[in-house]
Amino acid sequence: MDKIKIAIAGIGNCASSLIQGIEYYKNKEEKDAVGLMHWDIGGYRPFDIEVVAAFDIDERKVGRDVSEAIFAPPNCTAVFCHEVPKTGAIVKMGCILDGVSEHMLNYSDNRRFIPSTEKEANKEFVVNELKESGADVLLNYLPVGSEQATCFYAECALDAGVAYINNMPVFIVSNPEWAEKFKKKGIPIIGDDIKAQLGATITHRTLVDLFRKRGVKLERTYQLNTGGNTDFLNMLNRSRLASKKESKTEAVQSVAGQRMDDDNIHVGPSDYVPWQNDNKVCFLRMEGKLFGDVPMNLELRLSVEDSPNSAGVVIDAIRCCKIALERGIGGILYSPSSYFMKHPPKQFTDDEAYVMTDEFIRGLRDN
Repeated sequence: MDKIKIAIAGIGNCASSLIQGIEYYKNKEEKDAVGLMHWDIGGYRPFDIEVVAAFDIDERKVGRDVSEAIFAPPNCTAVFCHEVPKTGAIVKMGCILDGVSEHMLNYSDNRRFIPSTEKEANKEFVVNELKESGADVLLNYLPVGSEQATCFYAECALDAGVAYINNMPVFIVSNPEWAEKFKKKGIPIIGDDIKAQLGATITHRTLVDLFRKRGVKLERTYQLNTGGNTDFLNMLNRSRLASKKESKTEAVQSVAGQRMDDDNIHVGPSDYVPWQNDNKVCFLRMEGKLFGDVPMNLELRLSVEDSPNSAGVVIDAIRCCKIALERGIGGILYSPSSYFMKHPPKQFTDDEAYVMTDEFIRGLRDN
């Protein structure tokens, strides 16, 4: 079969883990499909994906082959595939807009953003790159808070006629106006805000759902996260956090059964700890009442390498977009969005979303 050709906006830690993973699974078999929903989706295996275009704005990445750029600072995620062959895709200068927070200029070389001296891209340039590369899908991996830049790349996907996966918490797929634009053009979209394989939000959702099913009254809960990658550094600018907090909070609220008062739920990033690098530590606390109004509480600490934790989920999302293209399905892919994303247009429990997505893959439902 043909390869699934992807373009990527933002060659950070998440893109690094994704591209490493595509190469890593070339020497694996179905029994080794760790972190993937299915080994085969629509006839495509995890390594049947090819990077054909990429955009970034850091001088250490622009102008380099993607295979080299994914290991350039400030990337700091785990290297689990040490030999990634050249892709032939050279990272092009993207469009900056609000894609970087000003405070990112003030850290040491291994952490701070170093702007490229290349001419900033306009929409015509990006659209032309997408068309000439033959990309099927554009992945948005921009930093949290990049509202204008995310909209810019969404427009580019529309004009180029390529599918769009919004891995970041800027609301494109769950925005009716944007959704209608993609529907009218018959272009599939999945979003918003990628849900990790086993991360803080999916764990929190599962426990909240368990409380509900077992009749435990959840009265208060928090989720605090720390990390040392550029995502956490970027989020020190609290003005960029509004959509991120909404995405993570709604993902938990949606499975609670009875909506919690805002004062009784806190979900969101907590702080940047440089030496953690791409390791993310999550602290959960849940307080509630059992039979007879007897109080109980649960505390959990979860430690994961942040970026590889989402890479397999994105591989599944890419393949779902490709089979939608082949089936002539445009607009929101509701089932994959509900399973792969924190803030889909329609929220379902994870069990429901899994069944729906499996049915979509097997051709038993349209979206």
